[in-house]
Amino acid sequence: MAEEQYDLVILGGGTAGYVAAIRASQLGKKVAIVERSLLGGTCLHQGCIPTKALLKSAEVVQTVAQASEFGVNVACFDFDIADMMKRKQAIVDQMYQGVQHLMKHNHIDVYNGTGRILGPSIFSPQCGTIAVEFEDGESTLIPNQHVLIATGSRPAELPFLPFNHETILSSDDVLQLETLPHSMAIIGGGVIGLEFASLLNDLGVNVTVIEAGPRILPNESKSVAQTLRRSLTQKGVTFYENTALSEETVSTEQQDGVTIQLENTEQNFDKCLVAIGRVPNTDDIGLNNTKVQTNQQHHIQTNGYQQTDERHIYAAGDCIGQLQLAHVGSKEGITAIDHMFDAGPIAVDYNQMPRCIYTIPEVASIGLNEEQAKEQGYETTVQKVPFAAIGKAVIDTPDKDKGFCEVVIDNATNDILGLAMIGPHVTELINEVSLLQFMNGSALELGLTTHAHPSLSEVLMELGLKIEGRSIHV
Repeated sequence: MAEEQYDLVILGGGTAGYVAAIRASQLGKKVAIVERSLLGGTCLHQGCIPTKALLKSAEVVQTVAQASEFGVNVACFDFDIADMMKRKQAIVDQMYQGVQHLMKHNHIDVYNGTGRILGPSIFSPQCGTIAVEFEDGESTLIPNQHVLIATGSRPAELPFLPFNHETILSSDDVLQLETLPHSMAIIGGGVIGLEFASLLNDLGVNVTVIEAGPRILPNESKSVAQTLRRSLTQKGVTFYENTALSEETVSTEQQDGVTIQLENTEQNFDKCLVAIGRVPNTDDIGLNNTKVQTNQQHHIQTNGYQQTDERHIYAAGDCIGQLQLAHVGSKEGITAIDHMFDAGPIAVDYNQMPRCIYTIPEVASIGLNEEQAKEQGYETTVQKVPFAAIGKAVIDTPDKDKGFCEVVIDNATNDILGLAMIGPHVTELINEVSLLQFMNGSALELGLTTHAHPSLSEVLMELGLKIEGRSIHV
């Protein structure tokens, strides 16, 4: 038994978990995190940070390859995937040390083991005591007043194509490649699949993306999805949409690759990345000892403040199945803490959460797209400004199709329902829109805000003015 009771025990030390722990410590609470692997979770070790580090390396490769477009002649160059992987790991290690320091600085106890929720017992009249099992077989119990479940998620498998970590890969496996394959099939045209498609293609791999649905990025603007598909196609990526695979159309009998039947033609690939989504880590954490409810996909059900049906147990991050993004998990975790300790919580509004895709070109969006708005009964108008009208974009990007920014307007109120961008550095520009939406700003306020020239963010100023019929350069 742990020596004293905690105000809060958090299951999972990923982004949602450790950020929530820091917030609770700021409120003067005694906090423990139970983490069976490494602090930082998927985002730090298998997701956001390592993938973006490799995407940056690929961007540099493409910048050098296109140097002549900027008047710089490079006779020849090469790159080393092993060195890229070393740089990626060095970045992860540095940030991991930072998270460990934050735990010590905020006096947060970390238990490195597997945690499970126990039911009521002689130690506590309510469920929630955490049993921690360590690798050496030892165990301990941690009594507490509150529990936050932040156990994250893992890559989903296809039932007929399980990961073998050699030819059938998860996103985790791709981050550990020691050599690049000649060809890669990517099953899934969502965010994860497309980021790896962009990365691998820029590093010279022959990439084929296979999407079961009618189009890639089904949750994003149709025009954005079409533009990204066109851009990646021009760079050499092959797409198959409306192509559902099955046991009959995929063969892994050969030792050195996988064969997939596509449009009645068998195609051979060195490796296959399965990127069809992620499943929550909720199957062995003791939920059966509680009243906590899950849906058919095993995501934990919460209210707007991350509270479960057990009023002292909360959940945040990928395990609740909302927007599976690190910054959203952090917001959910902070909201949970502020609610459980009466610190003036603000419920998470998922329409105000920015979404980013770090392909080249980048994609960023917030709120509803036109299709979603119409499904919810809105009468809308869509306004669009091309990056080709923005001087800094012309300077920065040699591509002829420089992308655009589009906004969906509610005709009844003139409110901004959503905004999407595809183009250079839009994953940075979206934060200005996030602040605008959080502050309930108007299109006119966006348009009348002076933006430095030349800058990419001028596209937002022009867009705000265009909504009001006052645009200058479009």
